[in-house]
Amino acid sequence: MGRVTATSNVQRTGSRRLKPPTGSWADDLWQKWTATPQLARRTEWIILGIITLIGALVRFVRLGQPAKLVFDEVYYVLDSWTLVNLGYEAEWPEDGRDIFAAGDVYAYTADPSYVVHPPLGKYLIGWGMQLFGAENPYAWRITVAVFGLLAIPLLYLVAKKLFNSIGLAAIAAGFLALDGHAIVTSRISILDGLVMFFVLLGFLFLLYDRDDQRRQIFAWTKAWREREHAKDPSIPLEATPSRWTLTIKAPKTPPTGPSWGPILWQRPWLIAMALSLASAASVKWSGAYFLAIFCVVTIGIDAATRKEAGITFWLSGAVLKQGWASFLLTIPLSVALYLLTFIGWFRTGAGYYANWVQSEVIDGAFPRAWGGMLEWVPLSFQNFWHYQSEVLKFHSGLGADHPYTSAPIQWPFLLRPTAFSYDYFDRGENGCTAQQCVEAITSLSNPLFYWLGTVAIVFLVMMLFVKPRWEYVAVIIGYAAGYLPWLITGRTAVYHFYVIAWLPFMFLAAALALQTIAGTPKDDRRMRTPAVNIVAGFLVLGIFVSLVFYPVWSGIQIPTWYWHLTHWLPGWR
Repeated sequence: MGRVTATSNVQRTGSRRLKPPTGSWADDLWQKWTATPQLARRTEWIILGIITLIGALVRFVRLGQPAKLVFDEVYYVLDSWTLVNLGYEAEWPEDGRDIFAAGDVYAYTADPSYVVHPPLGKYLIGWGMQLFGAENPYAWRITVAVFGLLAIPLLYLVAKKLFNSIGLAAIAAGFLALDGHAIVTSRISILDGLVMFFVLLGFLFLLYDRDDQRRQIFAWTKAWREREHAKDPSIPLEATPSRWTLTIKAPKTPPTGPSWGPILWQRPWLIAMALSLASAASVKWSGAYFLAIFCVVTIGIDAATRKEAGITFWLSGAVLKQGWASFLLTIPLSVALYLLTFIGWFRTGAGYYANWVQSEVIDGAFPRAWGGMLEWVPLSFQNFWHYQSEVLKFHSGLGADHPYTSAPIQWPFLLRPTAFSYDYFDRGENGCTAQQCVEAITSLSNPLFYWLGTVAIVFLVMMLFVKPRWEYVAVIIGYAAGYLPWLITGRTAVYHFYVIAWLPFMFLAAALALQTIAGTPKDDRRMRTPAVNIVAGFLVLGIFVSLVFYPVWSGIQIPTWYWHLTHWLPGWR
């Protein structure tokens, strides 16, 4: 939305016709709410506050229900608790799930457990349990709920930064606040919601780095032109976008800009981006996809900026000159952060594979130890390398015959969401007053929001060939960084709830699509008003759908006939 100047109806003054009125009732209302900078600031805070409050209510109310370990909580909650107490993930008795849920939270053994996800997310979950008491189901889920809630204002900041629009930012954040997939992954203690938060935070830092990067390059180029113009007046002070990259023979018209451009070392936002995405990778390895792709994107931004600033060899300057500097600013720190999350594994020497080399001894030597030029590597790092290589093998060929597996090709269409839990009760059981009741938790997105997001991504891809904009590119990159790697993976044990990592980018695309439908405040009122009414109607309908589906996102007991009403597609059962 934007400000408009109210105009009167079409009138005739002699033979002169006034311009038709523009905007809509929503634009008039928005103008009233943002008439001054103080009003605009207050309106923005009120909007963000309401959205965040709604997001908090749907995430925190009844957070301790069900009072049992649900879905993969049996792994992450139990592993998190042993990790923060022992420094490594330990085994539980065979019936450890029931023992833990019954309140005996110290029944774990000292034997290490084989886990395939890095420790950071489990540390966060475990610290929440230490804070509120592991006997309390609320404590199992408090961490993911907090991060799921914080993702809402974070997405607002991302959208505001990217689109410079309070309205679009509010729509994107509102979708995340009311979406079932986001709600479920904020109410059930699994790792994927944490990955989403750190990815979104890294994306925000990428946007900040882009602005900082452009400022530094244009400032450097301006200083170069002023200096060279003083020596040679034929060097223009104004930059002209360069057409040259690497050439074999000299161009007919010699370029007048700097050859390569600067090396930028002062990149605090780039470092922050890398650390945020390294944190995502330290929760689940899938976060590394975003780290790799976003780092490449920063080089692409650098190349485009150099070209715009008139630097002659803009591509080679970005790749060969700035590329290695950016690598040094990001990758070593990312690796260091990843290793730091395993501090308990290294310190205790008791985790899984922590003594793999030493566990086999022949004639007083360790035949598994590295030799030759790598003989100097400490045994702890050799053990760690073996551990990580085994985890890689596990992830690369993981297969499972699970009823809720969903091929990545199905994900854009919401064909098979994951049912985390469902319990049936007959009349009189557990308060059931119908013939039969169910308490279900399914990571099913609000279908209207989700399908709009899928259509909007396709729309943005098409718009790149019609009217390319940086905003389109940024949203598509965020979506592709999360989704495309899964299309080429060899794993068959994959699930739709992985989509949460890039779901915010679908909502960013959806906000842009709604803006395209609504038009602009400068449009003829006769066209703008019905378009705004259509968008408003969609938003109201989407809120109603969230209200209808909320019981199957939060485990509220409902009659089975109600549950069946939420099965719009066969795969939703």
